[in-house]
Amino acid sequence: MTLWLTRDDLGAAAHAATGLLLVSPDVSSAVRLEPQDHSLTVQALREAGVGERDRVVVALAEPAGALWAAAAADVASAAADVGPRGRMRLHHALTALKATTLVITPTGAMDFLARLHLEFLLDPLDLGLRNIILTGEIASTRTMGHLAGEFESSVTEVFAGPFTGGALAWRASEEDPLTPLADGVLRVASLTKDDAPDPAAELAELIITPPPGDAVLRTGLVTRLGGTGREHGIPAPAHTVGDHVLVRGVWLALPRIEKALSKIDGVAGWDLAISRQGTLDTATLTVTFSRASLVRNPMWKSRIQQAVHALTPISINVEIAQDVSETPAPGTVNDLRGHHLGRDRALIT
Repeated sequence: MTLWLTRDDLGAAAHAATGLLLVSPDVSSAVRLEPQDHSLTVQALREAGVGERDRVVVALAEPAGALWAAAAADVASAAADVGPRGRMRLHHALTALKATTLVITPTGAMDFLARLHLEFLLDPLDLGLRNIILTGEIASTRTMGHLAGEFESSVTEVFAGPFTGGALAWRASEEDPLTPLADGVLRVASLTKDDAPDPAAELAELIITPPPGDAVLRTGLVTRLGGTGREHGIPAPAHTVGDHVLVRGVWLALPRIEKALSKIDGVAGWDLAISRQGTLDTATLTVTFSRASLVRNPMWKSRIQQAVHALTPISINVEIAQDVSETPAPGTVNDLRGHHLGRDRALIT
């Protein structure tokens, strides 16, 4: 019998997982590192044009960063994992290491480019990058083409498994579907049942079948199937679904926000707004209190800020609603990017 698992299932089973485990920053998932995670990432680097003369810098959050750097060391002459934060630090690393390839998230690359132009007053061409590999996020429209023109580089997008960060599929342009790196590992499934999607379905969830094949992992990433011709590849994901939201390349657990806020007296409800007005995702948590005396209480706002800060490495702005509500209400998500479709798969149409 095949088990169909979500990120929450992987987190609940973390105490029994064995081997070298790749753990998400908030420990909402823990999975064993398999040889295939490394080998397919090596293959993705080669498909992107990386060769033995290249020098690779990886600017990804863990657990993906170390995996990509290790795979790049098997392909290129040098590889380094410098982490996702600090654009000036990234520029210094690229220059000092004489990197020819950068592995980074789409928003990270666009933010780096913007800072080169507006803050550092530096020419992107001076870096001499031959390859840029984007992974870990849903890219905004025209990101690949824009980066290719600004850096005069080959830009490849790689779909990486959200639990290990290992490569599973790739594409060379925004118009292309994803080309899986191995047969049968990456597939699509119905949102509402543990089976293949209806041929007429507009939406489907990407699923992973890791070895030995006795379990299926729901990724929480949703693709649009209509009119793309799946026989030639899998459409790249455009949305997310479920109890986790993808922000700046990191999955944010909504149940953990609920649990943390439920322990704070006076919280009646909350709304998480996510936007991408510039180059990066911005998350703002607006909390509604049940008593007017708490609205302007700096200690209560500080308690909420500390509770949220302990949940995730993502920076989340905390605001307090000026109106109060005596009736408790469930938390809501307002994804202004249009990415997150909802927490309940059965309600998505």
